Amino acid sequence: MTDQPVPETSAPALFTWEFATDPYPAYAWLREHAPVHRTRLPSGVEAWLVTRYADAKQALADPRLSKNPAHHDEPAHAKGKTGIPGERNAELMTHLLNIDPPDHTRLRRLVSKAFTPRRVAEFAPRVQELTDELIDRFAEKGTADLIHDFAFPLPIYAICDLLGVPREDQDDFRDWAGMMIRHGGGPRGGVARSVKKMRGYLLDLIHRKRAELPAEPAPGEDLLSGLIRASDHGEHLTENEAAAMAFILLFAGFETTVNLIGNGTYALLNHPEQRTRLQDSLAAGDSGLLATGVEELLRYDGPVELATWRFATESLTVGGQDIAPGDPVLVVLAAADRDPERFADPDVLDLSRRDNQHLGYGHGIHYCLGAPLARLEGQTALATLLTRLPDLRLAADPADLRWRGGLIMRGLRTLPVEFTPAVSGEPAAAVR
Repeated sequence: MTDQPVPETSAPALFTWEFATDPYPAYAWLREHAPVHRTRLPSGVEAWLVTRYADAKQALADPRLSKNPAHHDEPAHAKGKTGIPGERNAELMTHLLNIDPPDHTRLRRLVSKAFTPRRVAEFAPRVQELTDELIDRFAEKGTADLIHDFAFPLPIYAICDLLGVPREDQDDFRDWAGMMIRHGGGPRGGVARSVKKMRGYLLDLIHRKRAELPAEPAPGEDLLSGLIRASDHGEHLTENEAAAMAFILLFAGFETTVNLIGNGTYALLNHPEQRTRLQDSLAAGDSGLLATGVEELLRYDGPVELATWRFATESLTVGGQDIAPGDPVLVVLAAADRDPERFADPDVLDLSRRDNQHLGYGHGIHYCLGAPLARLEGQTALATLLTRLPDLRLAADPADLRWRGGLIMRGLRTLPVEFTPAVSGEPAAAVR
């Protein structure tokens, strides 16, 4: 049986500034009263919001829900209003978030070699080095904006290293990415210029790396060189595909981690008993609570609020609601991960939660390829912050904090903190 659509007037207001600050009460209402809810988005596009865990998991893995925007003919979507900066540039459109098998299978196979457990483990010392270097820059000041000074630069430098962007060029990537993350996919000229510069740089870098590629791969070969090598050995990866792949790995690979670190630190600052448990565990040399804790932070207030767009290729039913061919569907990960039918006490932050199959990194064939690297960065960042800056505290009224607007990602604009300054020439104290 198909549920009756809930009138828009009886549903809570969505996509307002108040909603952005705390969307969870509205999502709780939708889960109970309209679990698959049709609404008009800020862009003017009408889409279905899927809010219950079981329905979300089904939708994320349903092959009848395509990732290709060509299956939706509404002009706003055809022009790229999908919440991913830069998608108005058609040459950057062919990436893992916008394609289906068999192209998705081919491209994912090529890139997956960079995210094996062994490769991520080999990258761990570099992530720790970056983390310490960034904290060193503000440890003596006693104050910092953890988004601007820490959560933002850490993953951008890490993913640049992974791609093989030379160190001397990485600050340019930080500037371009900063423009996109501040303004999202809007039509502002600065965003378009940043996307154009990034694409031009990536194409030039691909040309240079192909010209200099050694006959045999070296241990720890960077991702772009690996993509070029695969293309040269018959995998049929075009230069535009390689540039688009690098672009989406760069953008998706850093913004999710920015939000994981920012949202996670903010949650810990607001739950001092959980933060103390984690600090005590780290001081005792036990990393178990850190691992489960990061998974809980991903569930509790994760970096991705809504999964990227899907479009029905045929009639189907989700959560008792009929979906017509061509309809856009947005799976609300933030709502699913607080579903009381799946998680006990879902609004409680419990770092030791064990039964925690959250959907923070998706599900099915589009499960986040960079999740192992993001987890490594999140664990390293939080553990190092809590160890080196043990009395870290919020330096602003929570009511004054602002969340970035946007449909897909969820993250703070700023996170002002204060702490006891480190003694000049020494690392910050590691005692409370």
